[in-house]
Amino acid sequence: MSSELILRNISKHIELDEHEVEVFLSLVKRKSIPKKTILLNAGESCKYLNYVDSGALRSYCIDKDGKEATVMFAVADWWVTDMYCYLNSKPAMMYIEALEDSCIYQLSRENLEKLFRTIPKFERFFRILMQNAYTREQLRVIENLTLPAEDRYDNFMKKYPQAAETVTQKQIASYLGITPEHLSAIRKNKNKTAS
Repeated sequence: MSSELILRNISKHIELDEHEVEVFLSLVKRKSIPKKTILLNAGESCKYLNYVDSGALRSYCIDKDGKEATVMFAVADWWVTDMYCYLNSKPAMMYIEALEDSCIYQLSRENLEKLFRTIPKFERFFRILMQNAYTREQLRVIENLTLPAEDRYDNFMKKYPQAAETVTQKQIASYLGITPEHLSAIRKNKNKTAS
């Protein structure tokens, strides 16, 4: 199985020599995940940072009434975990599930620390990853507070074009913070406008 995509992801921010590539690949674990597998349950120890090599994952939380709220979708070439809990060794607050048959790489917290000690430039790589994630989430919060649902839907379609084919209307609606019925009305209106 090829590690080309994850190495290309890393090379966007740092350059690795052959030995460093070997060390990195020795510290990550490749896994095939069948569709609908729950990788992480709320309350469990959050042990892994996951890189999606192929397929799609979704992270979400469930409120006291059992209503799901999608936090993010992770498609090929994306990283996902319950970051706060992963970094602070806390029980997970979120669930992570496979939306389709997926292949992932997992990096444990222990191996992340080993990676930092062995190849310090990985601190730069993960700093950039965290900065990008923080920026993306801040923009999402601002959009959710200021944009109408139609604009949030358009932004979702631009950001996750391949996920839009995989995820259910209910999951998209929970990501956008609207009801499935409202999403259906938005889609119907867009189809009418496009015709």
